[in-house]
Amino acid sequence: MKALASTLGKTRQILWNLLLMGFGSSMCAISVNAIILPQEFIGAGFTGVALVLHYLFPSWQVATVYLLLNIPVFIMGWAYVSRRFFLYSLVGMLMFTAALNWIHISLPLEDKILSALLAGIIMGVGSGIILRSWGSAGGTDILSVILLKRFSVRLGSTVLAFNAVVLLAGALLFSLEGALYTLVYLYVNAGMVNLVVTGLSQRKAIYIVSPQSPVIARGIMEQIQRGVTIIHGRGGFSGKEENILFTVITFRELPRLKRLVHEIDPNAFMVVSDTLEVMGQRIGNQPHW
Repeated sequence: MKALASTLGKTRQILWNLLLMGFGSSMCAISVNAIILPQEFIGAGFTGVALVLHYLFPSWQVATVYLLLNIPVFIMGWAYVSRRFFLYSLVGMLMFTAALNWIHISLPLEDKILSALLAGIIMGVGSGIILRSWGSAGGTDILSVILLKRFSVRLGSTVLAFNAVVLLAGALLFSLEGALYTLVYLYVNAGMVNLVVTGLSQRKAIYIVSPQSPVIARGIMEQIQRGVTIIHGRGGFSGKEENILFTVITFRELPRLKRLVHEIDPNAFMVVSDTLEVMGQRIGNQPHW
């Protein structure tokens, strides 16, 4: 029975990841075919490179060029990312290529600023959903994951930096106005990727200084069910020994923690900080790449 339950669990997980990649790929394809191509924006990442080549050589299909550009990236990905991430990304890249070929819809948008904003939102959410799975859609997604794992560079920052090169090429080859509209799209896209991948699961780092620290620590462990680290310190002005409580919680648990601390010690000193990444089995927020 345990073996059957384990098999069913793995099957559900695989289907869930494929669903995320399929839905995200569809959103990205809608952004490209419904907004970016009609407005003649340059696009993001390898899609942007494929669009530039398509504008220069109209007979070159965006999907085909995107597929060819990914070959060297996947060779590098085989050496630097996990086999599971590599295989899922291969499937995701094929899904996105197929979506570019099959999904063709039109959106009644004429204002270029609104088009750039909407394209950035749709593409960013789609890319973020794909990265929430165990894979990616290839291209800069693989490069972003490599830099995140090795150098802790945020995903959206890598996308924005790579796209600056594509944007410069577009400005030189086409028009500065089109490049500026594309810049709006790229900025929104990078922000949405960060929001979907890490922002929605952001953790809060908490420091608490209070004479009632033992009671507060017990309340955090029992009521909120989070671990607490006790740091021994000394007051700089009073010279008194102080216990500093340190814990990491989710955003949804923050109001409960505030109420707990206030009920025990209304005069407690508490610092709440945003975290970039948290690694750990119970409280970590890194995607499972």
